[in-house]
Amino acid sequence: MFSKIMAALKGSSSITALEHDAFVEAALNGHCHVIDVREPHEYSNGHIPHAKNHPLSAFDPHQLPNDKPVVLVCQAGGRSARALQESHMAGRSDVIHYAPGTAGWIAQDGEVHH
Repeated sequence: MFSKIMAALKGSSSITALEHDAFVEAALNGHCHVIDVREPHEYSNGHIPHAKNHPLSAFDPHQLPNDKPVVLVCQAGGRSARALQESHMAGRSDVIHYAPGTAGWIAQDGEVHH
């Protein structure tokens, strides 16, 4: 599944998104950093396991971890797409997003942490 992350990173010059099964495998097995760009009150109401909160309102792509690929998430994909664009403009080519967001994760019966 890690190879699917790398393929997604190399496969597009536009907005790069990761499909659900590859994201589940990568997120739950620690093959990527999951960064939730929702606001703290949204994050505290339930987030994807292992996700760290970096709200879009104070988002700085230079503060993202850089030892593994980064997958950005929000509620439904809009804010993570904006953060992705900012990350790519800052020169980060190791950042992708999970377009369905936390809502999509939950819709696929994904566990959330509070």
